[in-house]
Amino acid sequence: MKKFSDEISNDIFSEERIRHKVLNHYGLENSNITIIKFKDTDKQRIVFKITYENKSYCLKKVYFDEKNLLFVYSALEWLSKNNIHTPKLLDTLDGNKYVNYNGMLFILTIWIDGIKCSFDETSHVLTAVRQLAYAHKCSKNFTPIKGSKKREGLTDIYITTLKHFNQILLSYNYSIKTKDHFSEIFLEFFDVNLEIAKFSLEIASNINNNNLSKSLCHGDYVSKNLLFDKDDNIWLIDLDKCKYEYSMQDFGYFLRRLLRRDKTAWNIELALRLFREYNEANKMSTDDFRYLISYICFPQKYWKISRDYYRNKNKCNKKLFVDMLLKATDKTSSHLLFVKNIKSRIENEYNIKL
Repeated sequence: MKKFSDEISNDIFSEERIRHKVLNHYGLENSNITIIKFKDTDKQRIVFKITYENKSYCLKKVYFDEKNLLFVYSALEWLSKNNIHTPKLLDTLDGNKYVNYNGMLFILTIWIDGIKCSFDETSHVLTAVRQLAYAHKCSKNFTPIKGSKKREGLTDIYITTLKHFNQILLSYNYSIKTKDHFSEIFLEFFDVNLEIAKFSLEIASNINNNNLSKSLCHGDYVSKNLLFDKDDNIWLIDLDKCKYEYSMQDFGYFLRRLLRRDKTAWNIELALRLFREYNEANKMSTDDFRYLISYICFPQKYWKISRDYYRNKNKCNKKLFVDMLLKATDKTSSHLLFVKNIKSRIENEYNIKL
């Protein structure tokens, strides 16, 4: 672990300032401070581990305003009251839920000692899916505290998929004109990815949005935000991106990350097992299945990498983009096999028509 002074040179985040401008509000100015993460981007985030009298805390600088923080606080409280393990915001000495230092908001929670959810451990993945299903089920009627920012997604997946589909076609036109190494690789995998994209678009076209399940969604439900403590309880952390959203967007995001990994790449039996696990805890509608299949099957990496490349090809690192495209297409055959079988498997098992 780097020393505090090595990690952050900005005086505004100096150890002395953090002690006497932030931690003093919690009576923790004499704590040991360790930097865990410093992300100096437009959405600047800093995470500190605070240790005092054999107790550990997580101090975090958030990148949003009070109204957004109030929404996140509402979500944490709602989930906690429904017996989902989430680290609640601790009060300052004055009874506030955050500290405003120099226009920046800091929050403090307990430090969760645990291991990250492993996508290589089936038991971890099953537990994570069960928790997600329950979180969605218990938050269908979620209402944030008055004064919160209205965080709501509910974007039409068909419109989004159609837009991305057309961008793949646009990239095809660019690739024909450009004729560089990236374009050669793009064209090599174009036909199969177009077939996959068409499948996703066709499924999305049948969705009735009125029948889609809605709930509070985490927004980044992946292994790094799921921790197992010493008692094997699963903790849900980092709700910075949470919003009221179509539940399948959350589930799909988790599945897409899982199915793109080398060890679990487009494993249809694993996917079907997770569908069953979720559906048992939180009943899915036919349109939920349509949303989920359309979302996870679309060739998202192929679309995004090619779009970004042709937008920036005159100033980007071309070798980097070539490497990314090669990695994104190395499981295309498995992806296509998944697409060719998933529809009929779901229709037969659940007696529905996608």
